[in-house]
Amino acid sequence: MPAVRPRPLYVALLLATIALGLASRRFSDDLPAVVARYAGDVLWASMMVWLVALVRPRASSRWIGVVALLIAFAVEVSQLHQAPWINAIRATRPGALVLGQGFLFSDLVCYTFGVIGAAALDIVLRRRASREHSAD
Repeated sequence: MPAVRPRPLYVALLLATIALGLASRRFSDDLPAVVARYAGDVLWASMMVWLVALVRPRASSRWIGVVALLIAFAVEVSQLHQAPWINAIRATRPGALVLGQGFLFSDLVCYTFGVIGAAALDIVLRRRASREHSAD
């Protein structure tokens, strides 16, 4: 069985991903257009992987990836619902960052890439932790 994910590392990954995502929005004028347009969505989905991994540190990377992708897709599909109460939440900065503004198919593609990338990194990190744990 692979080693449990080290919480401090995954908190650091979560915070770094959030910082990069916010920076991709803040400095979008200084980035290549494709990065400025899609990086935030890719990073948002990666953040979901780190959150799920923190909640379920013993779960498989595949399970975490599937759950993170389901959450990301659910949030995106929820943007098709335009009730006043949820639009009021989306109108705030935190609400827009968490729930998004409007449904875009391209976001689903970005989320898929973000989850695959983060889950792949998770696999590498768990293998490394497992090797280090077995060497002790």
